[in-house]
Amino acid sequence: MHKTLTTWLLTLLLFYAGHAVSQTAARVVDVPTRAGVTQRMLVLTPPEPKAVAILFAGGHGGLQIYAGGDMQYGKGNFLVRARQLFADQGVQVVIVDAPSDRQTPPFLSGFRQTPEHLADVKAVIAWSRTQNALPVWLIGTSRGTQSAAAIAVATSGDKAAGPDGLVLTSSIMLEDRSNRAVPDMALDKLAIPVLVVHHEQDGCRLCAYSNVPAMMDKLTSSPRKQLLTFKGGSNRGDPCEAFAYHGFNGLESDVVSQTVGWMLAK
Repeated sequence: MHKTLTTWLLTLLLFYAGHAVSQTAARVVDVPTRAGVTQRMLVLTPPEPKAVAILFAGGHGGLQIYAGGDMQYGKGNFLVRARQLFADQGVQVVIVDAPSDRQTPPFLSGFRQTPEHLADVKAVIAWSRTQNALPVWLIGTSRGTQSAAAIAVATSGDKAAGPDGLVLTSSIMLEDRSNRAVPDMALDKLAIPVLVVHHEQDGCRLCAYSNVPAMMDKLTSSPRKQLLTFKGGSNRGDPCEAFAYHGFNGLESDVVSQTVGWMLAK
């Protein structure tokens, strides 16, 4: 009797474990883009997705995603580590790596605002639109905001090639040697919903919260815009890294829940 009960409980646990895993199917997809170049993505698809979120990690952006779905770099990045939270909210997640011709340092550094990066991400957007008829959002964090914002600006006016909405978290506010800061872009061209998410205590010198209101004022053509701010959480290590306030450490669930709620609001 004891053996039978143990076997039954083990079967039940295995069933529920398998059921939980099946709820969010994850796969690696390589999309052809420029001649001889492919763009690798890690895709998480919940059972009934309501939108697509193309995620841009910060830093150098070279995640080096393996064929099995693991990655060499960026596991701690805010958006990367929060990917399941987005899927749990009914969003299909598409995490972009550096393209196949940028799989060594400096990866995306100095590349995020180039015509080549634009071509790669347009291929990802086009692929996403072939999968379903859902709205496609670009979401960047830290240096990923330089990719997301630049691509949204470059495709403004082209509904087929560009995103349906934009989310900027921990935006780069000051120009450096690599790329233009987000406020220096032609944000006034954006005729899509734009959500800006920032931690009021962000200690990264390139992402000071005091610069956010001026950036919001530049979104003059956006039909719907909002600033979501957060306080508290945990602050560890380099103030520009993912486990400081800069990366919404300890606030991931709340940040993702409010972000997705705003994205899906009618």
